[in-house]
Amino acid sequence: VIVNNTPDTVTPVFDPADRLYFEPLTTEDVLNVVELERPVGVLAQFGGQTAIHLVAPLAAAGVRILGTSPDAVDAAESRERFDRVLAELGLQRPPGVAASSVAEALAAAERIGYPVIVRPSYVLGGRAMQVAGNPEELARYLETAARVAGDRPVWVDRYIPGLELEVDAVSDGETVVIPAVMRHIERAGVHSGDSIAVVPAPGVAEAALAGVEDATVRLARALGVRGIINLQFVWDGQELYVLEVNPRASRTVPFVTKATGVPLTELATRAALGERLADLGWRTGLLPPPGHVAVKVPVFSWNKLPGVDPALGPEMQSTGEAMGIDTSLEGALARGLLAAGLRLPAPGEGVLLTVADTDKPAAVELARRLVRAGYRLYATEGTARALRAAGLAAETLAKVSDARGGTGGGNAALLDALRDGRVRLVINTPGRGRHHPDGDGFRIRRAAVERGIPCLTSLDTAEALVRVMERRLDVRALARVVRALQDLEQVTRGEALAR
Repeated sequence: VIVNNTPDTVTPVFDPADRLYFEPLTTEDVLNVVELERPVGVLAQFGGQTAIHLVAPLAAAGVRILGTSPDAVDAAESRERFDRVLAELGLQRPPGVAASSVAEALAAAERIGYPVIVRPSYVLGGRAMQVAGNPEELARYLETAARVAGDRPVWVDRYIPGLELEVDAVSDGETVVIPAVMRHIERAGVHSGDSIAVVPAPGVAEAALAGVEDATVRLARALGVRGIINLQFVWDGQELYVLEVNPRASRTVPFVTKATGVPLTELATRAALGERLADLGWRTGLLPPPGHVAVKVPVFSWNKLPGVDPALGPEMQSTGEAMGIDTSLEGALARGLLAAGLRLPAPGEGVLLTVADTDKPAAVELARRLVRAGYRLYATEGTARALRAAGLAAETLAKVSDARGGTGGGNAALLDALRDGRVRLVINTPGRGRHHPDGDGFRIRRAAVERGIPCLTSLDTAEALVRVMERRLDVRALARVVRALQDLEQVTRGEALAR
């Protein structure tokens, strides 16, 4: 029996259940179904954060929770309890506190040091999560976070830049199977659902991968996970930090299953019902990497959402995702971007750079690579000045606030360049806190997405796309080369079981 509050997610595949209820995922509605169906228990791991919220009230009502226990769920979701688990295991997490008032949060941030990341507990999709660089920004963000958190505390953590790594694993309480480690292209601070994820994780030190494997196994066992678990880490080049542990399935489960051939959902369900993974032929640890590269590319609907700022951050904005598989990272990225509906510019077409001051040195290096690959550069005044200082020529475009239709003279209006097709890609990184609807950056980003022009707000994303553009891959030729996913799964599954 399945209870689902989103018909679109089960309409294409409606036959796995004997009965399917389209009901709100609330305690009252689920209890009504339980009373009618009299199930052996309830499996809440596959309903996201909404279903996890129901574990405690359902258990209090006498409903048996299958798989990971309500106490283990609370240990993973409660800041204080989870910190104790990490301390007992000797694992690190960014320093932080759970604050119950604005005064507590501000005092904690002063002790921890800025920048900090603030987020409510028990939330979905990184809702109301933000990075604050000073007390004024933090106080402003806390107003929103407090409304979302309700009577629960708000978490204030030190923001640590670095590589973000993610794992979906299955445990029966003893055996812990890790199909792969995903690397997010965008560094920590961008919501995992909005990041490009890559399997196997490219450019990650063996020490980091070993640390992720060890931490995943020990945390799954310490929490008593029976079923699926999602973990997120940040590697700063020397130290590995645990960002969060979710005792439920993440949106990346279908991606990892397709990329590796490991049937995560089936294994997690069997483990939750009491079967031993060892008896099914699996053993503890990280499985060998697949013989191909797979990428998950987020899909956004910004052009259909007027007034929404198309800038990446800690709060999730993507509305879907696409996947690309190839023998190289660039090929997989190209396929994923094509599937996500992103058209990359061809050599000879224009790229607009308008970036925050802190990003200008990295942007100069990207611009140098774009010039070598045959692309024409456009920039707003500040960025153009940095490019000229580095010996790179770029046509300067007046900012949106200075543009009034056509221009004439040396500077072409930025909006004109977007309208007439001279600019086919926009790289715009907003300064922290600069998301005001009247600001130049916001208006540039909106103008780009409303005209179907890719707009990148993270230099990490831009670097990934530049790699593809440098290769000058024939997208049409890539689209003609098709491999059956089942063939890839058979090879990978065979490798996994051989372990």
